[in-house]
Amino acid sequence: MERIVYESTGFESRHLLRGQSPEAAEMPQHGFEESSKLKSKFLFTILAAIPAALMPLAAAGQVAKERPVVERGAPSYKYEAFAGFGYTSLNQVNQSRYGLMGMKFAVTRDWGRHFGITANGDYYKFATGTGNPGTPSVISVLAGPEFHANLYGNIDGFAHALLGTEHTGGEGMTPNYCFAGGAGGGLVYNLSQHFGIRASGDRIADSFSLNNNTPALAYSPHMHWNARAAFGVLYRF
Repeated sequence: MERIVYESTGFESRHLLRGQSPEAAEMPQHGFEESSKLKSKFLFTILAAIPAALMPLAAAGQVAKERPVVERGAPSYKYEAFAGFGYTSLNQVNQSRYGLMGMKFAVTRDWGRHFGITANGDYYKFATGTGNPGTPSVISVLAGPEFHANLYGNIDGFAHALLGTEHTGGEGMTPNYCFAGGAGGGLVYNLSQHFGIRASGDRIADSFSLNNNTPALAYSPHMHWNARAAFGVLYRF
């Protein structure tokens, strides 16, 4: 029979078979320890991979959804109406010292983002000071193409060319109607999609004859340029 030798050291116990060296007896134990280490590393790798895979999903869930951008240059309305305070110089009236104040109205039909047709009506009656001869007044109706675009944030810009007719009353001009035209532009501060505050300036030419001309020269035209300004409220619909 084989002789089995038991050796005990502290809490450890080993058995040796006959003809087996102590080193050979310890080999299975080393293999078991190495296998345990491999299993531990493999388990640790799996546990580390799980949070690494879930982290992108958690980060994606924390990203706020992008808000839709509303393009201001593509409105759904087709018309713009303007009403406000107006001013014009009075160079066609001889010896006039002060310009006239009044009202300005405009309606614009928009086609697309940048183009429209505008029609303007002006009425000026009240002088900015005393000293003008007579009681002059100016009425004009002008129309033409208008170009507009967004400049920055809530601020839009526009430019137009105008042509029409003008009447100067209270001065006895002959004739007191003439062709008029010019160009100008301005800025709009948008309070909302429908309302805005508009400021504009124009340079308008007319061709009235001089006052107190002889009958032979009564219809002789003389071109005059008048500066105009307006400030008021814009409504889109």
